[in-house]
Amino acid sequence: MNATKHEVLQSNYLETSYFHDNVDSSEYIIEVKNLEKYFNGFKAVDGINFKIRKGELFSLLGPNGAGKSTTIRMLTTVLKPTSGDARISEYSLKREKNNIKSLIGVCPQENIVFDALTAEDNVEFVGRMHGMSADDVKERSKVLLEKMNIAGRKKPAKTFSGGMKRRLSLAMSLVHQPEILFLDEPTAGLDPQARRIVWDFIHELKTTGMTIILTTHDMAEADALSDHLAIIDHGKVIACGTVDDIKRSSDNGNVIEISFFSREELIKAKQQLEHVDSVKQIICGENNKLTISFAGGAKGFKRDILNRLESFKTLHFREDSLEEIFLKLTGRELREN
Repeated sequence: MNATKHEVLQSNYLETSYFHDNVDSSEYIIEVKNLEKYFNGFKAVDGINFKIRKGELFSLLGPNGAGKSTTIRMLTTVLKPTSGDARISEYSLKREKNNIKSLIGVCPQENIVFDALTAEDNVEFVGRMHGMSADDVKERSKVLLEKMNIAGRKKPAKTFSGGMKRRLSLAMSLVHQPEILFLDEPTAGLDPQARRIVWDFIHELKTTGMTIILTTHDMAEADALSDHLAIIDHGKVIACGTVDDIKRSSDNGNVIEISFFSREELIKAKQQLEHVDSVKQIICGENNKLTISFAGGAKGFKRDILNRLESFKTLHFREDSLEEIFLKLTGRELREN
């Protein structure tokens, strides 16, 4: 059976050095191997594989229902995999769940706040559950609530907004200073200011050497925070690597937009550029604009087309966005469920 265009593209994206490298496995704190999860015959996670280096932020990017949260729930021991395994630190997910629990912090997609308790009591409760002393947990609670900009830490959590509860959940997941932190849609529902507070705090956590695994459907978030990411759709990993790796692996990974003074100039330029080997696609747009997708280096391509064009109004180079990459890989937009 012939491979479809999307299958070929997905194969290209998975052939990154990050995904298939021969680096010593001791560099990786998490290795996921053929992990699957079925629910009543429905395959929610379909044989996924990826590796995460110690101290990096790794994102699972995909639309709602792609399998991101199910993957996180398996890796955090909440759900039992149907098949496959993962190594987290030196422990097997299938055989050594209790050892894994002591290493990780989890901020799930649903808030884990106890409404009847104060913010301070919520954080301290989790700390004591992890065996922290009263003095240590009180000091740690104070620091985290200040970092999360949660005022009124002695007020009941039921009085908090949804955004404040989200930030409180994050503080609760960090009180015991875990080696590995799982964040499932950590900024979902937050306003831009609260989102920036969480982003800044995540950046700060990265400097401590903590390994962070984050799920998101927000391309800007994945781009801003990730060291590496896996794009997941219908339970499958369809691309894996750095954002730059994935963009470079794109079939038409670079785009130049050129505007002209007249329609006649645009048509003439299109005819001149159609036969350039590195040009993959030319789209005629409104306002006398050509959008040209091309393969290879941008510098050489710019020089080539400048030599071919007699005149133009503006020229702008850009790379494929993660949204465009997802569209190429799946045939649909990332925002579609």
